[in-house]
Amino acid sequence: MSDLSVSPVHTDPTLDGDHERMTHIVLEGWKPEEGDFVAAGPTVVEGLVNGTAVKALCGKVWVPARDPKRYPLCPTCKEVAQSMGWKVPAF
Repeated sequence: MSDLSVSPVHTDPTLDGDHERMTHIVLEGWKPEEGDFVAAGPTVVEGLVNGTAVKALCGKVWVPARDPKRYPLCPTCKEVAQSMGWKVPAF
């Protein structure tokens, strides 16, 4: 099971305006059956603290800054997470 984190979005002109108003899932890394945790990129916390961009499962790239509980979950992120057998956070 992978560690998942959810974070809000900023405008990306390559996606429609609805992506601005959704909560996205960011894969921060995974732990193999044997071995140490493997980072997949910047974490949501890094993004919030350092202004580092993160990438969602749907491909959205942004710098987190909003409360994800205020927005509905991105259906593409949800579909990707569920197809991998991951539990999707409830909002």
